[in-house]
Amino acid sequence: MMPLRSLAARKRPFLLVPALKASLAAACLIAALPAQAFDTSARAAYIADLTTGTVLLNKDADTPLPPASMSKLMTLYVAFEAIRDGRLSLDEELPVSQHAMSYGGSSMFLNTTDMVRVDDLLRGIIVLSGNDACAVIAEALSPDGTEAGFAQYMTQRAQQLGMTNSTFANSNGWPAPTQRMSVRDLALIATHIIQDFPEFYPLFAETEFPFDNRTPSNRLNRNPLLGLGIGADGLKTGHTEEAGYGLVGSATQGDRRVVFVLSGLESNSARAEQSRAVVNWAFRQFKEANLLPAGDIVARAPVFRGSADDVGLTVTEDLVTLVPFLSRDGIASEVVFDGPIRAPVAAGQEVGTLILRPEGLPERSVPLVAAQAVPDGGFMAKVQAAATYLMRRVNKGPADVAPDDAQPAATS
Repeated sequence: MMPLRSLAARKRPFLLVPALKASLAAACLIAALPAQAFDTSARAAYIADLTTGTVLLNKDADTPLPPASMSKLMTLYVAFEAIRDGRLSLDEELPVSQHAMSYGGSSMFLNTTDMVRVDDLLRGIIVLSGNDACAVIAEALSPDGTEAGFAQYMTQRAQQLGMTNSTFANSNGWPAPTQRMSVRDLALIATHIIQDFPEFYPLFAETEFPFDNRTPSNRLNRNPLLGLGIGADGLKTGHTEEAGYGLVGSATQGDRRVVFVLSGLESNSARAEQSRAVVNWAFRQFKEANLLPAGDIVARAPVFRGSADDVGLTVTEDLVTLVPFLSRDGIASEVVFDGPIRAPVAAGQEVGTLILRPEGLPERSVPLVAAQAVPDGGFMAKVQAAATYLMRRVNKGPADVAPDDAQPAATS
C-alpha cells in the first residue's frame, strides 16, 4: 500500500485546532516523483483511468467545442436506451426521409426507397460514421418526428447525465453554431456507453461494415487504433474544418481501462500518432496504488454538542489511484471539512473531502464519511458548548467566535 504524504487538514471557515493538527501530523506518511505530463497539440484533451477513477490529463476539458462526428455517441446512447426500454428493436426496419438522404459527408448512401434495419443503422453510425443513418434514428425517436426535435431531447438527456457543457442542433455533428461538447462530456458519454450497455459496446471494435456493398471504399472504421494489438476497442472519430481532427478512444490492458478524448488536431496522421501515444503513456507510465483501505481513519473532525468530542473520517471503499512507476513516496493530500460538525452525526454520513494532489497530475477529490455515529450529547453537551463559547468571548473577543457558536443554548 502506498500511503499519503504531507497530509494536512483544514476546516471551512475555521482554523484547525492544535490537537487535530497533531493527530494529522502523526498520520503523515509518503509522495511520488512527478509524472511526465503527456504533451499533445490537441486543442483540448482529457485522459482518465476508469478502473481507479484517476484523471491523468485535463487540458481545457470543460470548454464547449465543435465535436464533429464524435457527437454521434450521444445519438447512439439514446438509441441504446430506446432498445433497452422496448421503444425500438434491432430487427425493426425504419424508413429513410428526404431530409436524412440529403446529408453529405460520411454516409451509408441511403435513399428514400430504403427500409433499413436498426442493427444495420447502428453499425452504419459506429463503423461508417453515417450522417444519414443518424438522421433516420433521430426521426424515429424524436418527440415530434424531426431531427431538430431529437436534438432538443439529446440536449436534455445530456444534462441529466451530467454533461453540462453539451448542446445539440442535430444528431450527427454536422457543423452548427449550437452543436457543442466539451471533451470531458465526450469522455462521460463514452463511459456511460461502456458501463451501461456492455451488450452493444463490442460494435465499436468492428473494423469493417460493407453495408449492402454500396460503397466498398466507405466500409472501414476510421478509428486508427483498432487492430494494433494495444487493447483499443472504441469509440468514435470526428473531423470537420471547424473542429479539426478528434477521437474518443478507449483501451484495456490487464485489469485497467482508459478512456480519452483528443479534439482539434491538425491532421489525420496527428490524430493517429497522438492517440497511440496516449495509450502507451497511460498504461506504461503509471501503476495502481492502494492509498487508504475502507474504514481506516484518515483524520478526526471536532463535533459540536455531541456525545463525543470528535469523529473519525474515512472512505467507504478502498481508495485506489494511479501513481507514476518511478514513484518513491506517496501523494500529497489535504482533508477539508466544515466544522465543527454539528451532532447528531450518522455513521456513513458525508462530512468532508480528501483532496489528493499527485505531482504532475490533476487534483482529485474523494468524499469522506463519518466512521461511527455520534449522537446528540444532550443537556450537558449544550452546557459545555455554552461555557466554551463564553470562555472564547472572554479570551478572544466576539469577532473571533465561530458563527456556529454565536447563539449557544444552555437549556433544552
